[in-house]
Amino acid sequence: MKRLLISGVAALVCASMACAQKGPDPGTMTGNGGPQGATDVGKYANYDQLANKQTGSMHFYGKVTMASGRLPWDPIPVVVTCDGKTRYNTVTDAKGSFDIVPEARNSEVTSQIKDPQHAAPAQLIGCSVNAMLQGFSSTTLTIANRNLEDDPSIGTITLTQDEHAKGSILSATTNSASADALKEFEKARSDVLAKHADSARKHLQKAVSLDPSFAEAWFHLGQLEEKDNPQQALAAYQKAVAADASYIPPYEGVAAMSAADKKWQAVVDATNQDLKLDPTGTPQVWYFNAVGYYNLGNSSQAETSAETALAMDPSHLAPNTEQLLAVILAGRGDYAAALDHLRHSLTYLPPGPNADLIKQQIAQLEKVVPQQAK
Repeated sequence: MKRLLISGVAALVCASMACAQKGPDPGTMTGNGGPQGATDVGKYANYDQLANKQTGSMHFYGKVTMASGRLPWDPIPVVVTCDGKTRYNTVTDAKGSFDIVPEARNSEVTSQIKDPQHAAPAQLIGCSVNAMLQGFSSTTLTIANRNLEDDPSIGTITLTQDEHAKGSILSATTNSASADALKEFEKARSDVLAKHADSARKHLQKAVSLDPSFAEAWFHLGQLEEKDNPQQALAAYQKAVAADASYIPPYEGVAAMSAADKKWQAVVDATNQDLKLDPTGTPQVWYFNAVGYYNLGNSSQAETSAETALAMDPSHLAPNTEQLLAVILAGRGDYAAALDHLRHSLTYLPPGPNADLIKQQIAQLEKVVPQQAK
């Protein structure tokens, strides 16, 4: 039984690396979970009073800007914290806008099941909102008490580069890149936003040929090569690291490609270096760290890393974390806890082979923990 569960979920973890590495499209980032009573989440929450006036679905939106003026290519994580605990997370779109929305994901079990760990917007009154970008300090917004008729905008978050940070989401090599290489880089960014991947790839290839030390260009070239040319993607990420060891993003790319090749020590080395530069990390980095340690036989460290990823990821940007944690718990004989995690994962996994595999594993565990099946 234990072997079946572990091998099944381990296969899922390894087969779904791309899914775990990339966050959902910002347009599909939705909340899961309904209001759970009054004044128990945000410092100033009073959902009962608010619900009496509510005539539709509450939502909030805001914007993230950079003091430097240049947004990164990739979505910026936005985190809602209530009394020191992450209760909602999402990402920005290409223009820096983000939404905190109430719609629930469809469940593989039933469309009515909601994820109790993911707070609905009405539960977040009084909570703090920050952007989490490596190497940058964020201003803080507070979701104020409001009626449904009020403007749902919560304002603008500003990110300022932290001069004392060990690493950054932006590379110093971009500032020193040649004018011609920068032109190719900006053309590539425009192509990425327009979803012209082939053209973007050509511009980035030209950028790195003009300036081989252009770390950001190497990194984004790696992103474009991942699907069809994983070995070229890994090589591009490694060149980005070689060009600027303090530039954080390529380490996750190295970890993802190394995990796909089952090079677990390389996964651990890359994620540990990422976390050395940014101890807070991201759900995806902590997830890959857990995967690497688990496959190297260090289940204790893997469990710690997986729990860290799960605690900071109520929106499940790294969707396989809970299944990995179930593997670890089953490995030490805690089948009831493993079953709970697998059941919960079905509240947010989309229909498909992964969800089907989880249902098979749940059926196996229910034979071992029959009282939990009722």
